[in-house]
Amino acid sequence: MTIDEVVLLLKASQATGLTTLQEIILRYSWEGKTHTNIACEAHYDEESVRKIAAHLWQLLSDFCKEPINQSNFRHTVENHRLSKAHQQLVKEFNKAATAISLEFPSSPVSLNSRFYIPRPPIEELAYAEMAKPGSLICIKAPKKMGKSSLILRLVACADNQGFRTVTLDFQKADKAVFATLDIFLRWFCTNVSQELQLEPKLNDYWDEDMGSKVSCSIYFHQYLLSVLETPFVLVLNKLDSVFEYQEIARELLTLVRSWNERSKEVEIWQKLRLVLVCSTEIIIPTKLTQLPFNIGLPIKLPPFTKEQIQDLALRHGLDWTNSKNVESLMAMVGGYPYLLRLAFYHLVGKGGLEGDLEQLLQQAPTKAGIYHEYLKQFVLVLQDEPELQNAFYEVINATNYVQLEPALACKLQSMGLINLESDRSTVACELYRLYFRQYLNKSESLNNNCVEQLF
Repeated sequence: MTIDEVVLLLKASQATGLTTLQEIILRYSWEGKTHTNIACEAHYDEESVRKIAAHLWQLLSDFCKEPINQSNFRHTVENHRLSKAHQQLVKEFNKAATAISLEFPSSPVSLNSRFYIPRPPIEELAYAEMAKPGSLICIKAPKKMGKSSLILRLVACADNQGFRTVTLDFQKADKAVFATLDIFLRWFCTNVSQELQLEPKLNDYWDEDMGSKVSCSIYFHQYLLSVLETPFVLVLNKLDSVFEYQEIARELLTLVRSWNERSKEVEIWQKLRLVLVCSTEIIIPTKLTQLPFNIGLPIKLPPFTKEQIQDLALRHGLDWTNSKNVESLMAMVGGYPYLLRLAFYHLVGKGGLEGDLEQLLQQAPTKAGIYHEYLKQFVLVLQDEPELQNAFYEVINATNYVQLEPALACKLQSMGLINLESDRSTVACELYRLYFRQYLNKSESLNNNCVEQLF
């Protein structure tokens, strides 16, 4: 059994399910952490952790028909497979739970959702890095790959450890904020202050003679970090929005780099833990070239594997363990979380597990398909950018990879439309190839008749 199967089995078999602490103990014990470690990290009394753990080991001993304790938990359970009776128990539990908790996948996967699929060791690496003084994490993945869902869990982990947290979304900034570097950094400092429920005091620390970046650093050093008594996690989300303003992007990224470097020398800067989040490679624009921003722990969110898709199916009440359905779905949409979750939502979303996968896949690249509303927005974006449209047209009609102009390739990758390995561009999934071939024409804008077909 895997740890996810253990958790599901206990949730399904206990009348009251599992408490949050019980699940924490199981998952942390699986990672080899002691009762003392668990109590410390989860902020619970150690004696309570020991008592609850003892109860869990007894339950698992009954299931496995052999003694289980803290030391042999993972080794013993990994060698056991779910019996047919237990598989049926889990299946019925998933079916009932799905009917109650089914969520339309339009927003980040909530913390208490059953549909969040971990991607080990990504979560563990991110949690461990965030706990380090002065750390910096760069999370990069195309849209709809799970960045926001991971951020929710990073912030929750930080909150549980008593850290202060702020998530700054650059997409919410007015265009006027990007008029000058000084305006931008003052907006930046003001928003961070207010999110920390501190009175903005920019005029006390801002000095035109020293410049905006130095003033911003002084503000963080002498005011924000000095006031805070605990580590401070600052998430810079939708960083791509800043990339449209090259000078501001360059100055912001060099400022972030300097803060990270200062943490190695100045203790107060070790309080600051930075998380940068974007949909494409982080580039520092310069007059002569574009340089990749290589600093901190890079985290890329890969597509789901076959095993993870089987897990997601199971959480929707579908047992696809010995089925070709996973391969059929992957052949159309790859391992892209949003596309997969939308498929499962429609397969089970009308009260029964009677959704027709074959019909869903046949209709997928058409106007009648479940993805039409999502995909037509990209057609409209491409309509307004002929260069981008022509570039994507080349990719979807190529039999192999295509070498695109770097800026166009990065933009298509950030939209999630292509895979980009080095300078080699390929279409992200077969769904996109089939769908967009209906609407894109090379070297000419989308005409009104073509656009009208979308609606």
